[in-house]
Amino acid sequence: MTDPRTSERSNGESPSPAPTQPSTSTSTQAIHAGERRFRAHDSLTVPIVQTAVYTFGNTGALVEYLEERMFWDEPEREEYGRYGNPTVRAAEAKIAALEGGQDAVLVASGMAAVTSTLLLMLNSGDHLILTNECYLSTLEFCRKFLRRFGIEATVVPCGDYDALEAAIRPNTRLIFSESPTNPFMRCLDFERLTGIARRHGIKTVVDTTFATPINLRALELGVDVVIQSVTKYLAGHNDVMAGAIVGSYDVITPLRQAQAMLGSIVDPHAAYLILRGMKTLALRVARHNANGLAVARFLADHPKVRRVWYPGLESHPDHAVAVATLRGFGGVVSFEIDGDAARAHAFIDALRIPTVGPSLGGVESLISPLALMGFAQVPPEERLALGIRDELVRFCIGVEETDDLIADLAQALARI
Repeated sequence: MTDPRTSERSNGESPSPAPTQPSTSTSTQAIHAGERRFRAHDSLTVPIVQTAVYTFGNTGALVEYLEERMFWDEPEREEYGRYGNPTVRAAEAKIAALEGGQDAVLVASGMAAVTSTLLLMLNSGDHLILTNECYLSTLEFCRKFLRRFGIEATVVPCGDYDALEAAIRPNTRLIFSESPTNPFMRCLDFERLTGIARRHGIKTVVDTTFATPINLRALELGVDVVIQSVTKYLAGHNDVMAGAIVGSYDVITPLRQAQAMLGSIVDPHAAYLILRGMKTLALRVARHNANGLAVARFLADHPKVRRVWYPGLESHPDHAVAVATLRGFGGVVSFEIDGDAARAHAFIDALRIPTVGPSLGGVESLISPLALMGFAQVPPEERLALGIRDELVRFCIGVEETDDLIADLAQALARI
């Protein structure tokens, strides 16, 4: 029998030829990957299959489906909306291709991707290690929520691989990190990380949302599971929420089965928006990269800016690692205004292009004072311990014209 994950059944329609997909070109994969099965009604784009129920022509078709499901775990057709949807499957296949993974599963948000992965890969009595610059909600989930299930978490400084290895226990099952991190854009040395994990038989999970698969394919560097907040760069237009988990069939199949029970699904219209967004991913990321580097260099040379964090700058602590592992440095620049919170807020309010907002990765630029947006619930002393000062600003750069962004920054800095 042919593996249905790599084959096509006609279901009464003539199968369409597979599109040309050079395996090394992420820009071509972003347009064509994952769409072979979905050419109903000769549509160029993947249709929105807006249904919760899938019917069977007769009991024989139902028996065939059940036998296929028993044999493969992931049959070619769908049965019920909570178990799968053709539009969603196409988006999953495209994401898997972009990341260089065997399979991917879409869930309702980036945090759902994190929590689903950790809940399914860990059991009571297990231990995991996180780096300290993970997303705040991820840290809180691991340190507080997982404790209810008898799972312990140890947080180590990002970039301290000796501390990471020293934290390993006999019951350590997983290492979780991000690369680049939020907001200081720390970048993992994947050779050291995966080397430590392999020596101790530990799985690695890395959230690479800030990089996207255009700038970084962590699976190819030895990571076991990659997580994406699809809400950000992959969808790219600040109009949809989703998360993705990418890896081997052995890892993703249990997650997909659990998703049917937990119900953290993505609706077909959201999947359609994700598919549409991903087709321009390579083009958008190229502009994000160019804008990010130009803005970082401008800010680094400005007398009213105390410090800039951007991995494309030689001043960044992980610049050498970033150059070795990333194909571009992304569109997020964090920096401190030389002054206090009032001066930083006055600068933000003087800007004309970016809007104050909490997300990133969309075509529109967003900016935020991180002590207020993202860390407001953290006590001031803990914020300072994390490096979150009142004058810290995160600029999530969109795809506007580079010169326009720099001119806007210049006029706002001139007014403080």
